[in-house]
Amino acid sequence: MRIARAAARAGRDPSAITLLAVSKAQSAAAVAEAARAGQNAFGENYAQEALDKMQSVTEFLGDTRARALEWHFVGPLQSNKTRIVAERFAWVHSLERAKIAQRLSDQRPAELSPLAVLIQVNISGESSKSGIAPQAAEALVGEVSRLPRLHLRGLMAVPEPTDDASRQRSGFAALRALFERLRSQGFALDSLSMGMSADLEAAIAEGATIVRVGTAIFGERPKAGGAA
Repeated sequence: MRIARAAARAGRDPSAITLLAVSKAQSAAAVAEAARAGQNAFGENYAQEALDKMQSVTEFLGDTRARALEWHFVGPLQSNKTRIVAERFAWVHSLERAKIAQRLSDQRPAELSPLAVLIQVNISGESSKSGIAPQAAEALVGEVSRLPRLHLRGLMAVPEPTDDASRQRSGFAALRALFERLRSQGFALDSLSMGMSADLEAAIAEGATIVRVGTAIFGERPKAGGAA
């Protein structure tokens, strides 16, 4: 298994790294098959697609197994979708605005545990990428950490894609450095969501605790769903 091998090379415990199966544009049947094989955490980019898929997965697996699955929202989040996410997801990886954080906190049902959230950082500075600038992260982390129905866990990034292993590691190292700086300032962060199918080894070497893997699990996505 790639995660276990990468963890061994980095001198890390593989059990400290969560495999998040990114299932956007994949069928509910494919998700159910992965769940039957033992996968528990799934990532979705689109709230309505995820909601429909959750229902179909429940029909495939039954209520008990379906309730044990952990759903992570990993895509850009618009204000009109925050209620779905607050009510139906366990994690949000893509928080980048205080307004969205406030809505998620306000809309998180009281009977559920606080919603785990990660701040998405545009670590490469690309204009086409979502995420807050690194220099603005501390202020947003401070705001989010005070919201009562959110549990701020850490940071997420999607660095500029490259096949060069050293450049892959430099982007992840920059996120880790920001993470450690925030921790030194007293923020209780414990999670780094970074690394995908093409670069998870570099991410694990730099301290990833969650790797977001789609094509390496499900194969290429249908063309209508786009690439990831």
